[in-house]
Amino acid sequence: MPRAIVLRTAGTNCDAEMVRAFELAGARADLVHLDRLIADPAQLERYDLVAFPGGFSYGDDIASGRIFAMRARERLYPALRAAAQRGCPMIGACNGFQIMVQIGLLPGPDAAWPLDEPPAQTVALAHNAGGSFIDQWVRVEYPASSPCIWTRGIAEHFPSQHRHDALRLPIAHGEGRFVPSSPDVLESLERNGQIAVRYADNVNGSANAIAGICDPTGRIFALMPHPERYLSWFNHPYWTRLDAGLRTHETPGLLMFRNAVESVSSVVV
Repeated sequence: MPRAIVLRTAGTNCDAEMVRAFELAGARADLVHLDRLIADPAQLERYDLVAFPGGFSYGDDIASGRIFAMRARERLYPALRAAAQRGCPMIGACNGFQIMVQIGLLPGPDAAWPLDEPPAQTVALAHNAGGSFIDQWVRVEYPASSPCIWTRGIAEHFPSQHRHDALRLPIAHGEGRFVPSSPDVLESLERNGQIAVRYADNVNGSANAIAGICDPTGRIFALMPHPERYLSWFNHPYWTRLDAGLRTHETPGLLMFRNAVESVSSVVV
């Protein structure tokens, strides 16, 4: 059975949902404090999947995800680099997305991972264009050009007449506006197919309506919406009005985790 590690610290508040997502998808999930992993980075070698859940790590003091990210960047980069090199799928949701871009795990290098220093940060999640916290369900799209293993086949999984209802995700963030460091970075992401999720309605002003990105391999992925909060149709904002046939399928949130777990199941002894 594949094993997933879900990292938490003070202020993390979506860790239990992330653990449940992996377990429903067929993996064994361990919830591990960041300090424990820093004390023994070699334990990361035992895991097949890595997750950075949402919340407000360390109260988002200084900036969202900054303290978690800098601790991981300084103390865990060699272990994370090794995990990335062996093809370990990784996911970050909301605060996890903010953390992963600051560590340098996303957008990821075009070639080999740097040996000594993590990649420089090239994208960020800034304050929403409207200046306020947004807590709502939004429609999303999954570009067919993306190599992302987490989102593969999700749109096509649902009959076309049901996609408008099914392809939604919950968001809850004040700093979720996707901002690239330059037009060249944005153009590279588009050209490489690294846009894994877009907002159908650009609720926070993100560049090109980007809600989530992956690295060039498609295995490392993060998004501002919360797929771990959409594991059951009962989570859907108007589930009582959904077509009964739609509810015979797994939710898009659960399908993401199912995709990742199945991608490593064949290589787990």
